Amino acid sequence: MFKKISALIALTVAISFTGAVTAAGDMGSWQKAVIKKVQENQKYPRSAVSREIEGKAKVRISVGADGAITAHEVVEATGETVLDREIPKLMERLNPLPALPEGQTELTFVLPLNWSLD
Repeated sequence: MFKKISALIALTVAISFTGAVTAAGDMGSWQKAVIKKVQENQKYPRSAVSREIEGKAKVRISVGADGAITAHEVVEATGETVLDREIPKLMERLNPLPALPEGQTELTFVLPLNWSLD
């Protein structure tokens, strides 16, 4: 059985602008950089793999201009303890995210996470 992690499909972004509005291209580049970082840092716990546990979660993340994660909140847990315990560890590995596009001081978005075995 081939095992893979489906890390991130899309970012649902709720933007809090201060100052100039950021160009869509800058935001698109930032989102791609965040997706790449999540894919590189999301891990599938061995005990979940061995027990064939899968799950989806959503985490609301607030980020400062420098990319530092200032807050995170699980808004939808997987319901699987072994996967839910991985979420705060992932947030630590992701911090900091890439710096926000110029002119943006804060951003809050929902990060969908998916652990699936194929």
